[in-house]
Amino acid sequence: MAPRRKCHVCGSKQWHKEPTSGIVTCSEGHVLQNYRTETHEVTELGPHAVRKRTLKSGRKKKERQSKADPKLYHGERARFHYFQCLQVLFRMQISALIRLWELPPEFELICRDIWALNLALLPNPPTPEPLLHALDGSEQDHASKASSSPRPSPEADEQNEREERADGSDADQSSSSSGSSSVSESDDEELEELMRENSETPSDDDDEPTSTPRPRPTARRPRKRRTFGHYDTPASTVSCLVVACWTLRLPVMYVDFVRSVESYELPYLDPLRLLPESMTSHLRKHTVQALSPHHPPSPLYLHQLASRLARLMYSTYDIYTPEMNAAPILWKSVRCLHGNPLIYVLTKRLARLVSIPLTLHRSLAPALVRTKKRDPTFHKQDSAVPEVALVSAVIVVMKMAYGLDGSPRHPQNAEDPACALPVLSELIRAIRNAEETREAAVSPMSTEHHSSVLDMDDQMLDDYLQFCEKALLPREDRMPARNVTTTNFPLPENPVPRPTDSERVGSAQADADYPGMNANTIDDSADALRPGQKYPVYNTQDILGTVPEDLELVVARAASWAGVDEDYILGVVERFERRVLRWWENVKRKERHARSSASE
Repeated sequence: MAPRRKCHVCGSKQWHKEPTSGIVTCSEGHVLQNYRTETHEVTELGPHAVRKRTLKSGRKKKERQSKADPKLYHGERARFHYFQCLQVLFRMQISALIRLWELPPEFELICRDIWALNLALLPNPPTPEPLLHALDGSEQDHASKASSSPRPSPEADEQNEREERADGSDADQSSSSSGSSSVSESDDEELEELMRENSETPSDDDDEPTSTPRPRPTARRPRKRRTFGHYDTPASTVSCLVVACWTLRLPVMYVDFVRSVESYELPYLDPLRLLPESMTSHLRKHTVQALSPHHPPSPLYLHQLASRLARLMYSTYDIYTPEMNAAPILWKSVRCLHGNPLIYVLTKRLARLVSIPLTLHRSLAPALVRTKKRDPTFHKQDSAVPEVALVSAVIVVMKMAYGLDGSPRHPQNAEDPACALPVLSELIRAIRNAEETREAAVSPMSTEHHSSVLDMDDQMLDDYLQFCEKALLPREDRMPARNVTTTNFPLPENPVPRPTDSERVGSAQADADYPGMNANTIDDSADALRPGQKYPVYNTQDILGTVPEDLELVVARAASWAGVDEDYILGVVERFERRVLRWWENVKRKERHARSSASE
């Protein structure tokens, strides 16, 4: 700002500075003498410039105190503790199945081996427990010295396993190959960095103006890594039980496990009340949610987990899971639809005809014979739920014999096997009565029951309260506090009594009994439809189509028996029907070819 003093010529106090020259003049134009303008902008520093050095303060800042609970585990330690909880739950499930189904003691050994294989075959296997957290303070120094040795990472282990499977080399070769692969990977990263920088340098074409600017690629947000994956859920323990039952060839279905879970006989729902407090005190919110499923696993989900485990066990360790014990399951499916032994025999022939696989995964079954290069090695629905495949074959046999489309089929002579089948009207009546009885006998605690507590009578309320005592009360209120391992695996004192031969015969006779039905009548008229004639195949992709009433009742009964949706049953039935049609067309083609060759 110009100084507030009088001009020595005119006495004016109004001054202004010219922006171009920097001269200060009064209102009359007299120049102020002995005035200069200085600037503090430095463009170049000389050799004698003085620079001020900043000194760091030696005062230490206070560390921020964490408010987190030291008892809660985080990171890999929390994930390892999560699998420990799953393992304890898995042992409880083994003990419960041995007690419920009177399984042999070998079942426990098989389950433990399958659980170890399941952990090894996970996409992200759990890391070993950090030893420094398990040791006392006096042993930490020794543990730190022991842990200073080089330890391969999980990624390096996976790479070594891949190289061993591909090249068949031993452990020494795999370690050397892993070292060379790491060097080559670093060289590749440097080469990629140089190529990227070279591609980013401007070229001659970039100097030319373009009408439309090239849009920049948007950077993808990094996906948040899930602590617990799709195959780490508590349902994985049930899938290990399924594979163990298949290994022993036990005739069990997925719905048997689901019903045991719903009745709280198999520990699965709300398992934290069964775990000791020393384990649950270290669980954080996300781990508690992962260990607390709200609903029982569906049969389709269990089949997905079990088939994946069986496939990886065979492809990785060459451990083959046996086929299903199909004879008892097939008889159960026939009895579910109130069929007789003739339907059982016809279904076995049909299943062999259309090559229904009885394995957990289609890769465990022999591949199809390929006559042409374009022929597939497997059929569609070959990886379907095995019990669904069997009951779908029963439905195909019933459609061949009865039609189930509103038009009756009658055999033409007494030699037709359909003469030994029951009458369709009585069969449909028996199925409808059985379905109504099942719906009335559904437990109020089942997921299929949708009634309210206000609709229950006194007896149902007593049963419900008794069920709540078993399902909701904590472990300490029901049994004395003991060690989890010794509680579920006590020392064998007396062997479990096995059923005698007379008991087995009596139970088999009870299963063989079925309601008496009149045999199918013979109609030798020319306009009567025969079994297998005008066979209707319904397309499941037609969402606007309808299914006949008789077929809908049969499919609903089969779906409730297997624990799946009706659409899933209809899809498997359609695939089997189309296989039968292709087989029949090949048979007729061979007959025509044989007749033509004979005439020549």
